[in-house]
Amino acid sequence: MTAPGPGVHLLVAGGAGFIGSCFVRDVLGRRDGTRITVLDKLTYAGNRANLGEVEADHEMASRFAFVRGDIADPVAVTPLAGAADAIVNFAAESHVDRSILEPAAFLKTGVDGVHVLLEALRGETDRARSGERATTPRLVQVSTDEVYGSIDEGKAVESDALAPRSPYAAAKAAGELLARAYHVTYGLDVVITRGSNTYGPFHHPEKLIPLFVTNALDDLPLPLYGDGLQRRDWLHVTDHAGAIVHVLAHGAAGGVYNVPGSVELTNREVVLRLLALLDKPWSLVRSVADRPGHDRRYAMDGRRLGELGWANRVGFDEGLAQTVGWYRDHESWWRAARGGDWDAYYARQYAERLATSAPAEHDR
Repeated sequence: MTAPGPGVHLLVAGGAGFIGSCFVRDVLGRRDGTRITVLDKLTYAGNRANLGEVEADHEMASRFAFVRGDIADPVAVTPLAGAADAIVNFAAESHVDRSILEPAAFLKTGVDGVHVLLEALRGETDRARSGERATTPRLVQVSTDEVYGSIDEGKAVESDALAPRSPYAAAKAAGELLARAYHVTYGLDVVITRGSNTYGPFHHPEKLIPLFVTNALDDLPLPLYGDGLQRRDWLHVTDHAGAIVHVLAHGAAGGVYNVPGSVELTNREVVLRLLALLDKPWSLVRSVADRPGHDRRYAMDGRRLGELGWANRVGFDEGLAQTVGWYRDHESWWRAARGGDWDAYYARQYAERLATSAPAEHDR
């Protein structure tokens, strides 16, 4: 087990992304002496600006280093793993829609990248066993509730079979299976977390909440998939990051921990709350063709994590209001995030759907 604290050095893969950067800001913001090196490829979802608060703070910056690189590159990973007490892997191509359009990138990061991390961890574990290093390193593999597939009734528990239904979820499940195999075969200290739908500041504007907030601020159509009755359990990003810190410090080697949210809502219910906070009309909402294999419902049982001593702190209404306010106040951030290939991606994903869309019914 590796609790953050004086002298502890963490390697955070994907630490410039949405959840990873929150983890970095949270841990360094505790000012307890923990050092962090971030390894991030800076794809569309990795944003160096997400770490601006850290780099602008002299004390936090003194315990922080950034390396631009790919977790699937052993030349980049091996020396960084050698200097780390633990690795926390957030690195992932993370949007289901993009995984349907271009699955290969998801497999490279989610499978090949995890394999490279595990091989580096195996090498460092062997060094610890031979006395070449003082501590045995730990890996926290950050996964998703989507590996369970659609849950018709009840809630998924950690021992349930994995049934992913998108290339993104399949890549995450494959990464988990590799991590589990390396724990069993080589005795590596690996822990897995499965987080539910996460929202909050610094979320790339392609995802439902930031997409609908930023589109609504510009009075653009809000493309609601299908009937909008897909159900998700919503988890604030600070709770997700905090739970991962807790599992890093207290989770059992080889353990898997669900990180559920604080409320289960349909997408329609979320959109209604967003529009109320933004004072925008329902007429912006368009019913568009659903995406292939769209899971109807995610829901996880969080008792195992609760028994470890963790409980979420941010209620959904509070977190949603804070998130909407953040996007209002940080227009320059989200407009910059819509740079690069955003227009081409948006047209590919939504142009035909919006052209054939209909006004979304309001009475569901």
